[in-house]
Amino acid sequence: MDKRKTGLFFGSFNPVHVGHMILANFMATSTDLREVWMVVSPQNPFKERASLARDHDRLHLVELAIGDTPNLKASNVEFSMSKPSYTIDTLAVLRDKHPQREFALIMGTDNLASLRKWKNADIILRDYNIHVYNRPGYPAGELADHERVTIYDAPLMHLSATYVRKAIKAGKSVRYLVPEAAAREIEITGLYQ
Repeated sequence: MDKRKTGLFFGSFNPVHVGHMILANFMATSTDLREVWMVVSPQNPFKERASLARDHDRLHLVELAIGDTPNLKASNVEFSMSKPSYTIDTLAVLRDKHPQREFALIMGTDNLASLRKWKNADIILRDYNIHVYNRPGYPAGELADHERVTIYDAPLMHLSATYVRKAIKAGKSVRYLVPEAAAREIEITGLYQ
């Protein structure tokens, strides 16, 4: 039986914005992936925790952003794992839970260039396909020609969650920057204010 190809798009999604959604949708509809799971990371080993909204709030915003899009899904798989969680450990948990799926990683050229520094990078490169989106100003590095790596020119926005958080804190509108349902929730709950 053919395994269902599922891309894993990891992120803090703090908060999720339209740039994230455009990338997730591109990977789910313009590559060999059948689905993309947006994996909300409780704590990236390389990021400060202080600026993160609560895990479940960020997950809820991703769920709202996805809405009823059939080939996108929010995942909280890392919430119950020890912190910080490493990609290789998450992959092992997902592979055990979902043997009918073939998981692939989604990342930007910035992450690809530093992949060799990741825990068990050699195993990731041996066992998983990696779907990479070009990020201007970030060369893909030595792994660009690796047999497991495919690089795509996905539509990108010059938009960051940091920019969105600052705009919210300053009382500015984030309409069109954040998917409508998530923007409404942020406004109602006062998240990031």
